[in-house]
Amino acid sequence: MADFNYEDVGLKDYKECWDYQERLLEEVQADKKASKAPSEQNHFLLVEHPHVYTLGKSGDEHNLLIHEDFMRKIDATYYKIDRGGDITYHGPGQLVGYPIIDLEYFKIGVREYIEKMEDAIIETIAHYGLKGSRKEGATGVWLDAEIPAKSRKICAMGVRVSRYVTMHGFALNVNTDLRYFNYINPCGFVTYGVTSIEKELGQKVDMDEVKALLKKTFNAIY
Repeated sequence: MADFNYEDVGLKDYKECWDYQERLLEEVQADKKASKAPSEQNHFLLVEHPHVYTLGKSGDEHNLLIHEDFMRKIDATYYKIDRGGDITYHGPGQLVGYPIIDLEYFKIGVREYIEKMEDAIIETIAHYGLKGSRKEGATGVWLDAEIPAKSRKICAMGVRVSRYVTMHGFALNVNTDLRYFNYINPCGFVTYGVTSIEKELGQKVDMDEVKALLKKTFNAIY
């Protein structure tokens, strides 16, 4: 069972949070170098962002479907970043998790790390009666993944790993304004929808409750 150092940073600007992740990553790497052993500094940031679109290093800019003027009109920003994956949206009502951890400490590889993250999200949303699963050829957590006409993503994922230390992570749609996904091809997909816990239940859910459930499942699964 893991013992993550959770930090709830509330609503925070994307670039500020990105810079903070970089500082934590450098601290973990320095700790590894100094101790010549895996680092026990297992940071885990929980955050909501103001409206922002982010494009992964292998993403296609054409998956952003709006121009700069319209982006300003909807009060959103845009960043090209160093994680894997294509384009996604972050905003209020979406719970974003950034584990900055040493995979060598957990004795796992990148693929297993992502799969465990998916498992933790699947278990978290199961509390609300939602059956999440993986989708072949895609990361993240989906509902009705096996039915192409109904498949919809509830949690996106994209990570960066540097010297076995992780950055970035997942974005779980809790009470997210899903209209903002209309302006992109989410994660590069043009045929699949996006959903949230709120949309599936027909009512808003308590974000603090989701955070508590998520901490419990992540601690147990890692």
